[in-house]
Amino acid sequence: MFGIDPSFFSSLAQVILIDLVLAGDNAVVIGLAAAGLASDVRKRAILIGILAATVLRIFFALITTQLLSLGGGLLVAGGILLLWVCWKMYRELTVSFEEEHEATEALSDADYNSDGSVAGKAPRKTLRQAVIQIIIADVSMSLDNVLAVAGAAQHHFEALIFGLALSVILMGVAASYIARLLHRFHWIAWVGLAIILFVAVRMVLEGAGAFIAIPEIPLLYTPHAAGAAVAH
Repeated sequence: MFGIDPSFFSSLAQVILIDLVLAGDNAVVIGLAAAGLASDVRKRAILIGILAATVLRIFFALITTQLLSLGGGLLVAGGILLLWVCWKMYRELTVSFEEEHEATEALSDADYNSDGSVAGKAPRKTLRQAVIQIIIADVSMSLDNVLAVAGAAQHHFEALIFGLALSVILMGVAASYIARLLHRFHWIAWVGLAIILFVAVRMVLEGAGAFIAIPEIPLLYTPHAAGAAVAH
């Protein structure tokens, strides 16, 4: 509970950083998809993308947390999926500075490099093409966000609820600001990637621990943790 269990604050800090990084990551993907649109429809595409991401986070939160609470094989599956998320994040973090800049300009509708255009170097596309690309990305990244938050929160229900609520708020209200923040301070995203990798490995170990004997690994795994997850 609040103020009693020190591990709660560790889980809460991980949840907040994961939300921050994945909300910014999702926003950059939306910006990249919308960057090739004409200025009069770009805002509409970004709004559709952010609203879809918000709704999808709520939907996945309702089903994913219940599934993960069953432990065992579902925890292993969730951890493996998060390892895939880490690989995707790594690839996105190594995207060219120019592409990321185009996405940031599109999200903010601002000409940051003073070249006379907003995201003017992005390939042209239609609103339909951009929206399809955005929705597909939103489905994947919203599930990623919910899984990562649930894994980081562990068995702290308060941290889980706070994290899921924060992820919805960040996407609905501050997505473009966070994208600019991560564009400026790239190291935050790398720290977030490291934490998600940590959460993924811990989830796999806890799930596998329900089936096989795994020795204690400091910070990552203790044998009783798997039993507690299954008991839930």
